[in-house]
Amino acid sequence: MTKKSTTFFMYAFLILCSAISIFPLLWMVIAATNKSVDVIAGKLTIGTNLIQNYKNLIGSQDVWHFFLNSGKYAIMTTVLSLLVCSLAGYAFEIYHDKIKDFLFMLILMTMMLPFVALMVPLFQMFSEAKLLNSTLGFLLPSISTPLLIMMFRQSAKSFPLEIIEAARIDGLSEIQIFFRMFVPMMKSTYAAATTISFMNAWNNYLWPRVIMTKSTSQTMPMMISSLTSGYHTDYGMLMLAVLITTLPTAIVFFVLQKNFAEGITGAIK
Repeated sequence: MTKKSTTFFMYAFLILCSAISIFPLLWMVIAATNKSVDVIAGKLTIGTNLIQNYKNLIGSQDVWHFFLNSGKYAIMTTVLSLLVCSLAGYAFEIYHDKIKDFLFMLILMTMMLPFVALMVPLFQMFSEAKLLNSTLGFLLPSISTPLLIMMFRQSAKSFPLEIIEAARIDGLSEIQIFFRMFVPMMKSTYAAATTISFMNAWNNYLWPRVIMTKSTSQTMPMMISSLTSGYHTDYGMLMLAVLITTLPTAIVFFVLQKNFAEGITGAIK
């Protein structure tokens, strides 16, 4: 097989994989413009029912209130998790000893525990602490995650210790070294962690469903779930809701995709 033939088959395979990956997103956009009967029938052309689907959606659900709830929770979770996990990862690497290494190993072992196993005791704790239907109740289980701590620790391995020693000689405190030296040098890792944290917080369904019992505290995934709970599902309206819910995470990913790839690569190394 010649080099040109190899290149042709390689690009053909990549194009096929790309088409398979893109098709669900394309179908979601098309379905959002069609009537429910057309969606069920598998229509694959753009329809003219987008405005009516939007009117039906905002008429049955307080969409933008739930959208703002999701945005508030996702942004706060992302900011706090970046701060907590980066501090933890930095400390585990720069100030590591046998005790901290053992503690880090225990933290990584918690990744093997499914959240469902922790949900009941967490709910009991938060209920006794009067944190149901509160922003703090939503945030606390998500602001410290083993994956992000591991990412920042791996990135801290490439942080030159000579810079820390020089900064200490210049009179900088440990917290000043972290914010003035470490943070600016780890932009790619922060971008990757931002993408992961924001997407997880925005798409989080199980914990908000448990902790947010009031209808006014619902998020977008919870709203989408309620659209399918009746006897009749309007699939055009449903797919429009899914499209609106997908946009923020897609925007965050596309804005940070270059740094995301660099940050993940750095963390793996």
